[in-house]
Amino acid sequence: MRFLGMVLLAALGLMSLTAGFAGAQSSGPLRIEITEGVIEPLPFALPVFQAETGDATGVAAQISQVVSGDLVGTGLFREIPATAFISTVSNFADPVQYADWKAINAQALITGAVAVQGNQLTVKFRLYDVFSGAEMGSGLQFSGTPEGWRRMAHKVADAVYSRITGEGGYFDSRVVYVSETGSKDARQKRLAIMDYDGANVQFLTDSSAIVLAPRFSPNGDRVIYTSYETGFPRIYLLDVGSVQRRVLENQEGTMSFAPRFAPDGQNIVFSLSQGGNTDIYAMNVGGGGTQRLTSAPSIETAPSFSPDGSQIVFESDRSGSQQLYIMPAGGGEARRISFGPGRYGTPVWSPRGDLIAFTKQNGGRFHIGVMRTDGAEERLLTASFLDEGPTWAPNGRVIMFTRESQGASGSSTLYSVDISGRNLRPVRTPDGGSDPSWSPLLK
Repeated sequence: MRFLGMVLLAALGLMSLTAGFAGAQSSGPLRIEITEGVIEPLPFALPVFQAETGDATGVAAQISQVVSGDLVGTGLFREIPATAFISTVSNFADPVQYADWKAINAQALITGAVAVQGNQLTVKFRLYDVFSGAEMGSGLQFSGTPEGWRRMAHKVADAVYSRITGEGGYFDSRVVYVSETGSKDARQKRLAIMDYDGANVQFLTDSSAIVLAPRFSPNGDRVIYTSYETGFPRIYLLDVGSVQRRVLENQEGTMSFAPRFAPDGQNIVFSLSQGGNTDIYAMNVGGGGTQRLTSAPSIETAPSFSPDGSQIVFESDRSGSQQLYIMPAGGGEARRISFGPGRYGTPVWSPRGDLIAFTKQNGGRFHIGVMRTDGAEERLLTASFLDEGPTWAPNGRVIMFTRESQGASGSSTLYSVDISGRNLRPVRTPDGGSDPSWSPLLK
């Protein structure tokens, strides 16, 4: 069973992003202007990070490449090619020749150095506002094992992104999703986890049973998902580190699906179908019974908590068509928030708490969209034969979703889109992918 939907529109989509930085003496700090979804990417220069030890040369180049890829991939930044450089950076401690970087129109300059000592890799970097001629805060340093070099690159990119935009980063995060192989009529599915950009894919289950809708816990250490291992949909809890799993809901004569964690990480909400009726229930993952939250003679599914845990948004056909509703977290009277033409599904609350992403089907097309929590300011971000399965980046700036191509040989691919509706791009995976769920920032 598949639940369609997702989209995201952020308050930032039609605003300017401005950040002031400690240590910058500029009267006009770096600024990314976003006006009606159209921006001019900020040009930056990133000389290859310096290798401070002989065995750090290769990894220094790799880290530089990942940092650049993270920033350019947002659509908010544009890298100036090294062939345009006038100055070179031969030592991390050397003073910056601002005039040379200003001459090639670099607004930001990122320099860094990498050292390997035994089993420890150290990365340090500095960010400069070229036109003000000042360093944007003090430099940062990250340490870890050489095997963790990609994570350190993502951390550097997150720090640069945050200082320039004023928003939290999202590069040092992971995505759990359903990896798909085989033809459309014989599709094999298994859970996989990867870095946000598609690197470091690891499989969490085999393909012996259909799996659907994996969802991260609030701290990213566990995943809940739906599996047909018993022949009926059941909810399972999986520990990401050990890959050990257990069934959470196994009442005879029922089907349970569409689970999602509460912000406390100890409780979940899900749909349970029994006797021809589907309602939303809650339960504690540590044990105990279930609590019924809805009792309408309609289909209620796809629940998602608000960030403070006080409310739940869900989809229901109680009005005669598939629409979105919000109710208190403990159940009770629900209010409808979607009123546009078409059908709405799979609502997901933004980490910022101000928006709800959804899937909309209208006029033979599927869209990812967002609206305010009262249903106002609905905005569609995508349109295709089939877009579904929304999930928010940790900072609420980007949405990832599934796009399925048309036809008997059609496949599913993960895509991401900025909340402004810009920067629609595929996310690379080894095979087909669907049902993504974004983790919080790693710790």
